[in-house]
Amino acid sequence: MNIKVFVEGGGETNLLRSKCREGFRKFFSKAGLEGQMPRVVASGSRRDAFNDFRAAVRGAKKDDFIVLLVDSEDSVATGSWQHLKARDNWDQPSGTTDDQVHLMVQCMEAWFLADKDCLVAYYGNGFNQRTLPARQDIENIAKNDVLNGLKNATRSGVSKGEYEKGQHAFDILAQIAPDRVIAASPHAKRLVDTLKAKAE
Repeated sequence: MNIKVFVEGGGETNLLRSKCREGFRKFFSKAGLEGQMPRVVASGSRRDAFNDFRAAVRGAKKDDFIVLLVDSEDSVATGSWQHLKARDNWDQPSGTTDDQVHLMVQCMEAWFLADKDCLVAYYGNGFNQRTLPARQDIENIAKNDVLNGLKNATRSGVSKGEYEKGQHAFDILAQIAPDRVIAASPHAKRLVDTLKAKAE
């Protein structure tokens, strides 16, 4: 099975897209997909990721498994396609299945909160962990609260500077522990379980 994952992220520059691909590759590798790695495509915006996914689905061969991975942006109370239809008015492409769409709930940065030890190690002295949202059910933390927590935790005394998605996000993604993310995020567990099952 040839697995290709179209992810939201990477912006408009080749450097950022390369960092995005590398971050997800390292995350998937540590999650147990070493040797069965999906091909990661950094599409940029959510809309671009969806458009790339639709184009890939139209041209897919029998042994291709095409996946869309985007931030949910909000809490998720329905299935993933239903959520994207209600929030973004995205229609599920004909011939696709529920296991071809996956959400980072409510945003990729929520995954970082599952491994605060990694954040402390990454930012070093001056990182103010107390400003991060404390709740363990990371999928129920509002996106703005996640991002504001990271900015506040890195606002002063951190050599790397204040949290910035382009500069820091994919480096952190490459370093966090997938087992902690999977334990805290049912949607992340569903993603990894799906990729493992298709890779067999």
